[in-house]
Amino acid sequence: MTIRVAISGASGLVGSALSFALRARGDNVTHLVRRVAARTGGEARWDPVSGRVDSDLLEGHDAVVHLAGEPLASWRWGGEKKERIRSSRVEGTRLLAEALAGLERPPAIMVCASAVGYYGSRPGEQLDETSEPGDGFLADVAVDWEAACEPASEAGIRVVNTRFGVIVDRDDALIARQLPLARVGLGGRVGNGRQHISWVATADVIRAILHVIDNPEIAGPVNVTSPNSVTNREFASALARAIGRPAFGWMPGLLAKLVFGEMGRELILTDQDARPARLLESGYEFVHPELETALRAALGSR
Repeated sequence: MTIRVAISGASGLVGSALSFALRARGDNVTHLVRRVAARTGGEARWDPVSGRVDSDLLEGHDAVVHLAGEPLASWRWGGEKKERIRSSRVEGTRLLAEALAGLERPPAIMVCASAVGYYGSRPGEQLDETSEPGDGFLADVAVDWEAACEPASEAGIRVVNTRFGVIVDRDDALIARQLPLARVGLGGRVGNGRQHISWVATADVIRAILHVIDNPEIAGPVNVTSPNSVTNREFASALARAIGRPAFGWMPGLLAKLVFGEMGRELILTDQDARPARLLESGYEFVHPELETALRAALGSR
């Protein structure tokens, strides 16, 4: 059955791939854009800064996938960057959720991006969707981000918060920053290398979003991560093998904190072993459950 899906952040890594996948299976896609929407159709305007949403153009959509947000990866997080990270997620989500709640024909489902940053750094713990939130800037943002969906859920819209892990794709900002060092043999571990990384292949991100749209029994938080997390040391080794290079480099944890500041602590040195319990329980089968094959597919290596 053909459905109508609206997507924010449609020009990004996940949004563009999701748009392609939906159209490939025959669905109709509307892009939520911040500029004036094209008159030819297929677009609707939403502007979190001015608080404007073309609600009339969202009437009758079956699903809305909200992916927009300020990129996390940068050299350091200053006060303005942190505020953009927070407001783009929390205020943008609340605006869209309120707009959807006010429709005469609201969508059946709102899929809202979130992140495993919700759990904070939790060495030695295996985390699933029932785990409590952790501490830190990203954990606080994720809690408020998911809570901003409440107007939609209170209006009877099924809300799914997809908690993404590190997305394995050559165009992902974190991977893109590691590749130049890895190609010259310096892509080794950071810190002690024992911190867990919850990762996921782009193909599984897209298929997981389609899976939660198509399965009405799924609601609430859903970890979108491979069932096989790896340590930072294992990730560095797998990346080196995928591009046929050694991994001699090593960045001390103290240096990572000095160079990257809070971003280094929250994105590079954090320890998160998040398992996709709800996806697996609902029968989802991963395309790339193992890191090295996911890296080879993402980087086009054999």
